Amino acid sequence: MKASSAKQKIEQLAQELHLHNHKYYVLNAPEISDKQFDLLLKELEVLEKEYPEYALENSPTKRVGGDITEKFKTIAHKTPMLSLSNSYSFEEIDAFYKRAIKILGREDISLCGELKYDGVAISVHYKNGSLNYAVTRGDGTKGEDVTLNVRTIKSIPLVLQGKDYPDEFEVRGEIFLPHSEFDRINKERANNEEQLYANPRNTASGTLKLLDSTVVAHRNLDCFLYSYYGPSIADNQFTCIQKLKTWGFKTPPVTDKFLSQIETPEQLAQFVAYWQKNRTSLPFDTDGLVFKVNQFSYQEELGYTAKSPRWAIAYKFETERVSSILKEVTYQVGRTGAITPVANLEPVLLGGTTVKRASLHNQDQIEKLDLFIGDEVYVEKGGEIIPKIVGVNLDSRTAEQQLKVIFISHCPDCNTELVRTEGEAQHYCPNAEECPTQVKGRLEHFISKKALNIEGIGPETIDELFKLELVKNPADLYTLSYDQLINIERFAEKSVQNLLDGLEKSKQTEFAKVLYGLGIRYVGETVAKKLAKSAKSIDQILSYSIDDLVAIPEIGGRIAESVYSYFQNPLNIKLIERLSAIGFKLFVAENDSVRQENKLLIGKSLVISGTFTKVSRDDLKKVIEALGGNVKSGVSKNVDILVAGENMGPSKLEKAKALEVTILSEDEFFTEFKMGIDNYFKE
Repeated sequence: MKASSAKQKIEQLAQELHLHNHKYYVLNAPEISDKQFDLLLKELEVLEKEYPEYALENSPTKRVGGDITEKFKTIAHKTPMLSLSNSYSFEEIDAFYKRAIKILGREDISLCGELKYDGVAISVHYKNGSLNYAVTRGDGTKGEDVTLNVRTIKSIPLVLQGKDYPDEFEVRGEIFLPHSEFDRINKERANNEEQLYANPRNTASGTLKLLDSTVVAHRNLDCFLYSYYGPSIADNQFTCIQKLKTWGFKTPPVTDKFLSQIETPEQLAQFVAYWQKNRTSLPFDTDGLVFKVNQFSYQEELGYTAKSPRWAIAYKFETERVSSILKEVTYQVGRTGAITPVANLEPVLLGGTTVKRASLHNQDQIEKLDLFIGDEVYVEKGGEIIPKIVGVNLDSRTAEQQLKVIFISHCPDCNTELVRTEGEAQHYCPNAEECPTQVKGRLEHFISKKALNIEGIGPETIDELFKLELVKNPADLYTLSYDQLINIERFAEKSVQNLLDGLEKSKQTEFAKVLYGLGIRYVGETVAKKLAKSAKSIDQILSYSIDDLVAIPEIGGRIAESVYSYFQNPLNIKLIERLSAIGFKLFVAENDSVRQENKLLIGKSLVISGTFTKVSRDDLKKVIEALGGNVKSGVSKNVDILVAGENMGPSKLEKAKALEVTILSEDEFFTEFKMGIDNYFKE
C-alpha cells in the first residue's frame, strides 16, 4: 500500500471506529457486531504498526491500554473544582430554592435536578475536537494527570462528533464502576482468595490511579459528563447538557426522572420522593441528588463561598439500614486455606433484596462488634454490594444470651490448628495437602473456565473422584483411565470419553492460564499474564528472587512473597515436574498470542439448532469453542448468536427473534468467521 493511501485508510478507520464506539457505549445502539468492530480495530492496529508516522494521537487503538505511568504529574485547574454544600432533608432543599428566589428577587428561577453519582470527579480537556488531557479533582485547585487511564474509558470520546464545538473547552463529570463490573472483579478476587473490594466508588478511585493502563482497561470504568467550562454554548444547565450530548459525550438521560427542570416546590418534592424510592434500582451507585439554579446568568449573580457555589446544593441519601437477628456464625474454608466467618441472619429486606447472610471478614471484626448469638444486629449495604453488620442493639440483649461468638481455633473441615501470619487479617488452615475443601477447591479452580477450561468435568465429578481417592492434585487428573472412570456411578461411555478428550485438549493451554490454574494465592488472571509476559517460562520464575518479582509491573510485595513461597515448596515443584512430564507447555509459546487473537467468539454464547451440511453438530460445537465461544442448550436473553441449520424447531427461531438474538445460517456463520477458523486450524 502506498504511504498516502495508508494515511487515508488509517484516518478513515479511526473515524469509523470512533463512531461505532459512540453508538455502542454512549447511545446503546450498536450498528455492527463486536466481531466486526474487532476486525476493524485489528486492521487499524496492523496499519499503525506498518506506518507509525501516520498513527493518530487519539487513535481508537489507544483504548486498550498498555502504557505504563511512572508517576502522575500535577496540573492546576483553570477553574477550581469546588465541592457542594450538603443537605440531609427535603426542608433544607426547599429552603435553598426559596432563598435563591429571594436573593435574586425573581420568580422565574428554575432548578436543574440531577442524580449525584458516587464515583470519582474528573475534568477532561479538549482541543480542536480531540481529548487533550484529563485531571482528577485533587485538592480542588490542582489534580493528577490521569490521561492515559481515562483514554481507556470507552464512554469518554477521544474525538468529538459534529463540527460546532469550541476550539478549547473543559467538561467535568463522574467516573464510576457499574455494579455488574464490580461484581465481576470481586468474583475474580474471591476465586483467587484475595481481599474483596469494599465498594464500587473506592474501586473506581483506586483503578484510576493504577500505573498500568492495561489493567484499567480491563476494569471497564464508565463516566457521565455534565458540566461545561468554555465559550458560551447555552444559557442554562439543562440545555447545555443536551448540547454536550450532540458532541458525543455520555450525559445523564434527558428525562424528568434523571435530569429534570424543576419550576415549583411541588415538582421538587416529586423528584426527591421518586429517587428516595427508586435509587436502588439503578445499575450503578448514587449517594444523593444535586440541584443547580438552572440559568447561568443567575448562577453568576449568586456567586460562590470560599468552598462551594451558592447556586448548587447536594441532597444526601441516608444509608439504608435494617435490623435482624444473628442466628449463627459459620466458617468457610477457601481453596488456599483462608478462613472467612459468615453471619447467618433472620431473612430481612435490604436495598431491594432479601439478605440472609453477611460477611464478618475476620476475627478482629467479630471482637470489635462483641457479638452474641441472638443479638439484634444492624445491617447496611449503603454504597456496598455485600451486606455487612455495622453494629449491635445492646438494649435488646437479654440475660439469657450467654453464647458469645468466639473465633474458631481449628479448621472446621480437617481440625488442623489455624495460623495467622503477622500483618495478615485472616487466619489460614496450613494443612494444604490434606484439608478436603482446599484440595477440592484447587482442583475445581484448575478445571475452571478461566483456567484450563476442561470439558466433561465439573465440581460434582471432582467431589466424586476425591471421595474415591483417585485425585488429590491437578496432575492426578491426567492419570485417570477409561477403566477407572467407567465404573463410577453417573458415568457412561460417552461422558468418560468426553472427560478424557477434555483432559487431552487441555494440555495445549497457554502458559498464563496454566499459571493461573495453579491457584497461587493472590495470583489472578491479570497477575498470571504479567508473570508469563515477564518470565516467559516456569524455569525463569523458579529462578526469580522476591526483588525480581516486585520489579514486574503491578506485582507488589505481598504477591511477590506468595509467588516466591509457592515455588519454594517441594510439593509444588513436584507438581510442576509432573505437569511438564504430562506434556504441558510451561513456557510462552510463539502461537499463544495468535491463538488468542483468532478467538473471535471469546465471551460470546451461541446456540446451534437443526441439521448442518458442512460439518456435524459436534464438529460445529468444536469450531465455536475453538474460537472462544460458549455453546448453550437453549435460547435466552444471554445468548448472542443462534446458528440455524435446516429443519430447526420454529419455537426456538421465534424466541430468538423476539429476544433480538443474531441469527446466522450455516453458510453465514462460516463466511462471518472464516478468517478466524482458517487461522486457527492452519496449525
